[in-house]
Amino acid sequence: MRSRYLIIGLAVALVAVTTVLIVTARSGDSTASGGDLTVTNTVVVPDGDTSSSDTPSSDTPSSSSDQSSSAAPTTGTDGRPASNVPMTKLAPGEKPPQFIIFSFDGAGSEIKWPIFMDAAKQVNARFTGFLSGIYLIGDSGKNAGVYTGPGHPTGAASIGYGGTEQSIINEVNNLNRAYSEGHEIGTHYNGHFCAGAEPSGDQWSTADWNSELDQFFQFMSDWKTLNNYTDVPDLQVPTTEVKGGRTPCLEGQWDQLVPAWKAHDMTYDSSMPAPYSGIAWPEKKDGIWEFYMPTVYSPGFEGSVMAMDYNFWFKFNQAQNEPETAPELRQIVKGTYDFMYDQAYHGNRAPVLIANHFNVWNGDSFNPPALDFMMEKCTQPDTYCATYQDVIAWMEMQDPAVLEQILNQAPVAASAP
Repeated sequence: MRSRYLIIGLAVALVAVTTVLIVTARSGDSTASGGDLTVTNTVVVPDGDTSSSDTPSSDTPSSSSDQSSSAAPTTGTDGRPASNVPMTKLAPGEKPPQFIIFSFDGAGSEIKWPIFMDAAKQVNARFTGFLSGIYLIGDSGKNAGVYTGPGHPTGAASIGYGGTEQSIINEVNNLNRAYSEGHEIGTHYNGHFCAGAEPSGDQWSTADWNSELDQFFQFMSDWKTLNNYTDVPDLQVPTTEVKGGRTPCLEGQWDQLVPAWKAHDMTYDSSMPAPYSGIAWPEKKDGIWEFYMPTVYSPGFEGSVMAMDYNFWFKFNQAQNEPETAPELRQIVKGTYDFMYDQAYHGNRAPVLIANHFNVWNGDSFNPPALDFMMEKCTQPDTYCATYQDVIAWMEMQDPAVLEQILNQAPVAASAP
């Protein structure tokens, strides 16, 4: 399907190198972080570039005009709102909707969850939280050694666990609210082991990934027992609703991951760096929908960058914490998002991926522009801020010949206009 990208993909492969940095960050609240935590990130560096990578200054959403895409949704039989995506078939040659997919790796912040859920409700947006499984494991579970990462000592992890019992309850309540409002929960796996904390995802076998996913789903199902909690709310997100995720640091070998995904009934992934420059439609490969992480042109950087928050930070100042530069970086990030949207909307209409973490890195440089982008663009005509699963459902209902024509469009946003 993607043979048209072969020459582009080979060129990118020849000029890109991948390194991994380890940075210590503070989450900005005590929930699901245990205070200081180590975050490892994949940094993809294009040729001739030494720095790329895995707004209003407040968290208060700005007002936005009401557009057709923000109409109140109907309610499904399970009490959740129905999809905000119009499930209609396109005629041959008809332009598809413009999808925007917001995702947050880790998905463990008492402060950030409600900010984005409140904003999404105003503009009928949906987003995806890729949950780190050990954020459901508190101090008692950590001390009891309930998690063993493949090839690592029991209890070891490169990120913090969930913290106190109240912190875990707050996380569960946020997950329950998110699910009840139509947002999607996916997996960010568990221990976040990346290069520098070997064996990392790139060295894991299918058996290792099966172990990691088995434990993730066990944490979702048995978190009360594992933590020895009694009078706490249920987690209302069915494990059967987890259909995809993003690997830590974008690591992992495709041939080792696919069997593990299929063994756990997963249908999509959004981890693999794109083998071409720009934004294109996802590819169904070995039965898995791959939403590639794109490398795009950024007007603010006047060059290419992988479109993820940490990668913006590394490109900007080698991921050094310089809060005084936050206004400048926010402007660059927002300008890059706007460029991505404009190129896709007026071009191939491929889904625009806004890949973030709940964080306050570099003086909160990344969540405010993502929030502003959500408030501005999710109300635009023929634009739908949707989950991965809803975009897949829309694609799979199209006539095969029409879908093939849509998917085969060339990438956009690869270079300056």
